[in-house]
Amino acid sequence: MANLKDVAKRAGVSTATVSRVINGDSRVQMDTQHKVQKAIKELNYRPSRVAQRLRSKGKESKLIGLVLPDIENPFYVDMVKGIELAAYNKGYSVIIGNFSQNKARSEMYIDILKAEGVNGFIVAPVNNDDQKVTELVKSGYQVTCVDRDIAGVEVDVVKVNNEEAAYGAIKHLIDLGHRRIGHVGGQWDIPTTKARLAGYKRALLESGIPVEEDLIITRSSDFQSGVESTNTFLDMEHPPTALFTGNNLLTLGALRAIHARELHIPKDIAIVGFDDMYWSESLNPPLTAVHQDGFEIGRRATELLLNRMVEPDRPCIKVIMDAKLKIRKSCGTESPSAANDQS
Repeated sequence: MANLKDVAKRAGVSTATVSRVINGDSRVQMDTQHKVQKAIKELNYRPSRVAQRLRSKGKESKLIGLVLPDIENPFYVDMVKGIELAAYNKGYSVIIGNFSQNKARSEMYIDILKAEGVNGFIVAPVNNDDQKVTELVKSGYQVTCVDRDIAGVEVDVVKVNNEEAAYGAIKHLIDLGHRRIGHVGGQWDIPTTKARLAGYKRALLESGIPVEEDLIITRSSDFQSGVESTNTFLDMEHPPTALFTGNNLLTLGALRAIHARELHIPKDIAIVGFDDMYWSESLNPPLTAVHQDGFEIGRRATELLLNRMVEPDRPCIKVIMDAKLKIRKSCGTESPSAANDQS
């Protein structure tokens, strides 16, 4: 790769002049600027933005690299808000990479953030065996995992107890008399998908209800998958009487499919969603949903990361937060008061 000296030699100027042009110094004559810019283009030179920041500020920039799977998902939007506020309060800025549940994109963003010289990472691993994040940890980078963790790797983690939360949601449906409960799950290799499915199965088995594999569909974690999975269930000769959807985008897709058939909730089919969004109470009927506090997850993750920067050798901490089932009307019941929320 070309360096500053190569550009200076090609343009016939000093390295100091090249540096001034890169940093936008208006005192450099226009013809000299053109020669330097031409040399940069011909050599495909890429200035180090880390070095630029160091020169311009005289000290290391305080940056956190954030790698998340889906910033269209309101849960992750809330998490970003918690991370950004906590970072800002400590003088840090946040650079975000959205990998859209794609392993190659996740790896690309991690490499970019490393090149940017971030001080630490907050990452949602692609899966339980995310080798790129494992390499980050083993290479000495300060890392906090959010929403998901990595098997066999000692790293700080902040997430909710997904299995227990899903278990509580299914038990609620069972207590209301449902026995055929369809599970609209997300992408199979995502740790949260596996944990929520485990909770679904455990609730059924503990209640003496056999697990029927045709009532479990795991596709992608997006809106369209919610539509398609729900249509598959509704096309059955004996469709489920209730649905458990694995995230808020899947819930919206399920609702689209149900309403397209002019079915009534909960009379024709009940529904419980994982992720309680600000719009849940505005639906007709209001949605029963598992609430996990994305903002607080982000805030706690940032605190852990900043603390590890100060104490890199401290023991790893796993923060497992409780989720709450917000009972509304989409299952045929209404919570009489907030005090009846189930942990």
